[in-house]
Amino acid sequence: MPRLAFRAPPLPRGEPLVDRSPPETRTSRRRLRACHECDWLVALPPLHAGEKAECPRCGHTLASRHHRPAQRSMALALSALVALALAVSFPFVSFSVGGIGNRIELSQTATTLIGFDQPLVAIAVLLTIAVLPAVYLAGVVWLQLGLLRQAPLPASRSIARSLSHLHPWMMADVFIVGALVSLIKIAGMAEIELGISFWAFCVFALLLLATTQSLDADWLWFSLSGEPLAPEGVRTGEPAAPQGLAGCATCGLVNRLDGDGHGRCRRCGEGLHARLPHSLQRTWALLAAATVMYLPANLYPIMTTTSLGHASPSTIIGGVVELIQMGSWPVAVVIFVASVIVPVGKLVALAWLCLVVRRSDELSAPTRTRLYRLTEFIGRWSMVDVFVVAILVALIRAGALMSITPGPAALAFGAVVVSTMLAAMTFDPRLLWDTPLPRESRPAQGSPR
Repeated sequence: MPRLAFRAPPLPRGEPLVDRSPPETRTSRRRLRACHECDWLVALPPLHAGEKAECPRCGHTLASRHHRPAQRSMALALSALVALALAVSFPFVSFSVGGIGNRIELSQTATTLIGFDQPLVAIAVLLTIAVLPAVYLAGVVWLQLGLLRQAPLPASRSIARSLSHLHPWMMADVFIVGALVSLIKIAGMAEIELGISFWAFCVFALLLLATTQSLDADWLWFSLSGEPLAPEGVRTGEPAAPQGLAGCATCGLVNRLDGDGHGRCRRCGEGLHARLPHSLQRTWALLAAATVMYLPANLYPIMTTTSLGHASPSTIIGGVVELIQMGSWPVAVVIFVASVIVPVGKLVALAWLCLVVRRSDELSAPTRTRLYRLTEFIGRWSMVDVFVVAILVALIRAGALMSITPGPAALAFGAVVVSTMLAAMTFDPRLLWDTPLPRESRPAQGSPR
């Protein structure tokens, strides 16, 4: 069946598309949304700049309206790209000790790892701090430029789809924390000088965060492709899946599913499912992989420090103890929480959610959903230790006097972070809100509650 294209009616020439024409003023139909976390079907209310619509069942944000979203996002994205260009063009940081020193650029935090047979870690560092953010920002500029011209540019819908998938993997803010931890670790051993690139990257991280927060996805998709008619016979104030419906996680449009509970979004083309296929099985598999990799990540050294010809390997816990001995309690706490508490807590929390998903009810589901949100949010911050290793390995290269090399635990710990992030993505929180089986149909587990 050919795909229908829906476009919003054009505005008078010269009028900013976003300022005078939010979705609410360009259609008289109800705009339905199915919550991505609890599957509750609601009709969006009219939104003004600075307002947002939340799910009445679980509190998940369904849509946010911003003032001048196209102009704001485009200005922030262009500013962030300029800051990134400055960050990769000037020295990042330098150190000197005993008359010997070294100066590195931002890109060397990744490329140096290749020389130590850590290409996968190097690729992960380069992608998360520069490449993916640059692609994301360029996509935002491309989309908003087309909308401001009132003529979307080619491939706009494909680019808009990709933005939501790129967002979790951009870690410029985590890299800044890793850089600060690295500098504190060596501040007592060498003289440190911050370059223009360091400050430019700090500005870039802030602008990137502001750009992601300023993106009005609801307005963006309405301006790109309009709002197709809602399926017939829809009942709001009820879950969507029992009605054979699903909300698109990318553009938000409510679509009718086929008899097997699958489909494709009429507006953006994203694949749809009543529930993510094999969600629990995939989550368990990724959690098992992360658990296996967590052992070498903590047993093997994450880096080896050579000082005056003496090599001293350091594990993650060993690095925390060393920071405490140096008197850097705040930094030790940050590393301990990010590298020990967060990965273990995320493994335990997701495993527990998988175990209790069939025993959820209307009273326990909100609390368990908030736990899921927390695990999804904190997972990326465990990359701090990987970034610390990347920065120190590139910076501290003074031969036998002082040098740092990466250990085998760096790759294992990076695999733990990626696996737990994927595990959170594959877990479908809507399962927590599904009607539980009748008590007599459940397996016997002792006396009833």
